[in-house]
Amino acid sequence: MLFTGGTHEMAAFRRLYRTGAPKEPAACGVCGRVFPSAAALELHRRAHAGEKPYICPQCGKGFAQPNNLRVHLLIHTGERRYRCALCGKSFISSSHLKRHRTVHTQEKPYSCSRCGQSFSQMCSTWLESHLRTHTGEKPFGCSICGKKFSQFWNLKIHKNIHTGERPYKCPLCPERFSDPSNLKKHQKRHHTQTHYFYMCRACGKAFSGLSNLEAHERVHTGEKPFRCGTCGKNFSEAGNLKKHQRVHTGEKPFRCAQCGKRFAWICNLRTHQQSATGCAAEATGSIGLG
Repeated sequence: MLFTGGTHEMAAFRRLYRTGAPKEPAACGVCGRVFPSAAALELHRRAHAGEKPYICPQCGKGFAQPNNLRVHLLIHTGERRYRCALCGKSFISSSHLKRHRTVHTQEKPYSCSRCGQSFSQMCSTWLESHLRTHTGEKPFGCSICGKKFSQFWNLKIHKNIHTGERPYKCPLCPERFSDPSNLKKHQKRHHTQTHYFYMCRACGKAFSGLSNLEAHERVHTGEKPFRCGTCGKNFSEAGNLKKHQRVHTGEKPFRCAQCGKRFAWICNLRTHQQSATGCAAEATGSIGLG
């Protein structure tokens, strides 16, 4: 049975689990994890089975749990009520904001009890994923060939072999790959002068810096975390917000060296220089972004 984003359907589903089987501890037969009730185990089981009965009515994306769908729906509404006090970036959930704050503090408060490796972020799903590097568990099996994987995303990439899909395209040539690791090998072998190390999992495009990758990923998510405090307009990049703010401040940092006329944007200055007689000199003055 599929559930859409409607509140009535999800409320009915929650009532079913609240009033159903007694809340006794139940263990997952695949990974051994213990849950406080059979209902909680049933939700977890979907992670192994790949079931995603909760469907977003806006884009059709499926989710295993109703809470994940509710958070996802905020992407479409644009609601981001959790804002970082240090940089102004906003998030759709408090957990996302909490993880983001470690970027500023450089804290790594979580460590693995087996190897001592420390991390800045932690959640139950991530912990289970990391621990499998020690236990060797492979709970995710391919339904076509039976090959097993310790991580769900590795299974997802593996399935491209059977479907023939090659979603990872080299940004420097026409080559495409079914596996992002093969794309990375290709870039090191054939494009050694470019040093692209950070790759977008959605489209395979690679970047030389992590901040560039994070900015690019907003193309896929539609995230616009930078809000103008004057008019409320949102932007995907801080630089675009700073340029926009000149509309309100009246700042014109670009001056024509020939006639002294000033402009808010360099593109307007260049148009002026190309059209005005005797104003073909290059711009002077700093590129003000504040």
